Amino acid sequence: MVKEKTWKEFRDSGLLWFINTTLQLFGWSIVLEIDDKKIVRGYPARNRFRGFGEDATTDGYKKVTEYLKANIDSLVEDLDT
Repeated sequence: MVKEKTWKEFRDSGLLWFINTTLQLFGWSIVLEIDDKKIVRGYPARNRFRGFGEDATTDGYKKVTEYLKANIDSLVEDLDT
């Protein structure tokens, strides 16, 4: 099963930050362009970034942990199907 989600939900969950921490090892990132607080475009890009600052990292871990806490039951259910 595939269920489409929005870029906003992906970003708000902390998963964009999490994935970008790995991609940046290879000099890549997923970039979201935001206009008037709305995400208007997303694309992969090459860059020189190699990680995030302490505040962004702390915020990212908090968001991913909150996402896991809120979704753990459905994630486990997905394993059984």
